[in-house]
Amino acid sequence: MDSDKLNGVRVFAPTSRQALIEYAFQNRSLLVAVNAEKLLHATDQTRSIINRNVGYPDGLGAVMGLKKKGLRDVVKIPGCELWLDIIRSHYREKSFYLVGGKESVIGQAVAQLKAEFPGIRILGHRNGYLKGEEDKQALIADITAKKPDVVFVAMGSPRQELLMEEMQGRHPAVYQGLGGSFDVYTGQVQRAPSWWVEHHLEWLYRLLQEPTRIKRQIHLVRFLMRVALNRL
Repeated sequence: MDSDKLNGVRVFAPTSRQALIEYAFQNRSLLVAVNAEKLLHATDQTRSIINRNVGYPDGLGAVMGLKKKGLRDVVKIPGCELWLDIIRSHYREKSFYLVGGKESVIGQAVAQLKAEFPGIRILGHRNGYLKGEEDKQALIADITAKKPDVVFVAMGSPRQELLMEEMQGRHPAVYQGLGGSFDVYTGQVQRAPSWWVEHHLEWLYRLLQEPTRIKRQIHLVRFLMRVALNRL
């Protein structure tokens, strides 16, 4: 799978969701969503984390940046959809472990998954509130013992990626950071309607719903200007 660097961040350029999923299973990858905000505000730490793993284009800005680099067939892959695509395509033969969110949210997410995907093997789950190093090591030990094929961690970046790297060091598997995806899946947070998503205007819908996001959206405009001027 091709990749290129945007502001020093290596971003893979999958031509389809299935291509990315297959690559992840073949290489036991740790998947990191990359969007314009992460690229524009990349630090030495976040660049290093993404470059050690598989950064994929979660947002329109990343897709446009890759296309400007000549990778024309790249597609946008929202992380809040990708984890469900992974489950949908492999729940009959793979096992899963979920970490993150509030106790009520993770419990609801597990119940919904079991209803939506009959027979799914969820080997373990817990909320995202780890109470110190002992709690973290107990979680890693449980994952190491149960050996799931896929681990989803929803804690926000870069915390979730750093935790997943520790987990992967003890138990190689496919890992994906989900941010607030459990909240979206369980309906705690409403995503933009499909028309806005399909027309790459989800950012505008969210801005209209939350005008205070204007400061964050200005960064997207800045990033797109840098793309247009070949300053990546």
